[in-house]
Formats: sequence, C-alpha cells, structure tokens
Amino acid sequence: MLVLSRRENDKIMFPHLGITVEILRIAGRSVRLGVQAPASVRVLRHELAQEADLESLARPEGLPMSNHRLRNRLNNAAIGLALVQKQLELGRSSDADATLERVLAEFQSLEDDLSTAPVAGERDERRALLVEDDANERELLAGFLQLSGFQVDRVADGSDALDYLAEHEQPDVVLLDMQMPRCDGPTTIHQIRQNPAFAGLRVFAVSGRVPADMGVAVGPAGVDRWFRKPLNPQALVKEIRRDLQLAAG
Repeated sequence: MLVLSRRENDKIMFPHLGITVEILRIAGRSVRLGVQAPASVRVLRHELAQEADLESLARPEGLPMSNHRLRNRLNNAAIGLALVQKQLELGRSSDADATLERVLAEFQSLEDDLSTAPVAGERDERRALLVEDDANERELLAGFLQLSGFQVDRVADGSDALDYLAEHEQPDVVLLDMQMPRCDGPTTIHQIRQNPAFAGLRVFAVSGRVPADMGVAVGPAGVDRWFRKPLNPQALVKEIRRDLQLAAG
C-alpha cells in the first residue's frame, strides 16, 4: 500500500507514467495538491471531469489503445484525483486522504504494468530463442515472453540451439539454460563465441547455478548476463529490454 503523509513538499513520482503527485500547501483543513503530468494525460477539476469525454482522459501517448483494461484504470485514477480535489474543497480531509491513497495505489499498479509492457510497435521486432530442456518451464516462460511482446522460438538443448542459429535469422537474444543433456550451456556458449557468424549475439544465462560453478565468464567471451533461478519473469523482461536498448544505442 502507498501512503503519502500530509506534509508540505511530500512527493511521489511515477516515471513510466510521467506523473508526480505533491503536497504543495496545508492550511487548516485545506490541502493544495499538485499533479504534474505529460500533456497526453489530462488532469481536471471535478466539475470539468464530469463534462469531459472520459475515454480521452485515458489515452496517454504510447499506451496501446487495444489495452482496454489499462485505459479504464487510468480513467479511474483521473476521476479519483478529481474526487480528491472536491473533497478537499469541502473540508473532508479524512475522505480525501483515503481517496488519495487509493489513487496512488492505482498509479503504482499502472507504473508496474507499464515498466514491463511492450512498447507500441515492438511486438514484431524483438525475437528470443529460449533454450531449456525442461518442457514445462520452457512453455511457461515462452508464454510469458510472448505476452510481454516477444516473438519466441524454443529448443530443448544446446545442440538444437546451434542448429537453429545456423539455419535461421539471428535472434535479438538467446536465453540459455546451463544444465542440459547432450549439449550443455557452457559447451553451447563456447561454440557460439568461436563462430564469427554469431558475433554480437546477446546470450543470457538462465540457471540455478552461479557462473563460477559452470566455468562460464560473464562478458564478451561468455554470456552477456546471468539470471538466477527461480526467476522473476517481470524483472527478466525488464532487464532484457534495458540491455537490448543499451546494446542498440
């Protein structure tokens, strides 16, 4: 739960939404609330919000218009801010505190979603090769990556991964398990780094072991990143995007 204490200059920021909520001034039962938001996010007083097109309140730039749930939640937050303002005008500070708490929780939930949501137009651009011998884990992780905006191909071990790379367009990232039958992770990464055709290929280890246990370096001669199991899928997707953006920049 998010709680904003009622002290002047208290501030909460939501960087992915571009929104900052701040307590500007307290005078008796009246609180002056400041909301900074990009031009694409409309913040209105209560009486204006009643007359506004509610759909337009929930249309921030870059937010996929097909995501009806996200639009509705942003709309709820906008209405909540208007309600806070009205409650403050009427001196109902306790009610305003409770409403503000709910609005901030809604903003935080949106912030968390947008931090891992696919950027508009990205769905058909990022391709991942998932190399995992556990069929259940392979399908579950592939499903999460696909819903996060990636195209995903999957294979069961390093030997199949090397065959795939030789026969297909190079993916943006390879997610590579380390302990597999037939051809394990260290062997696979050695073959990839020895082949000039795979120069620049991003390879991320996904393993319950640590690099020292597997004899694999983290760096240009080995894997680019190392993610420990059990995975946090949302954090994995966020870090993959960040790494690919840095590599492209």
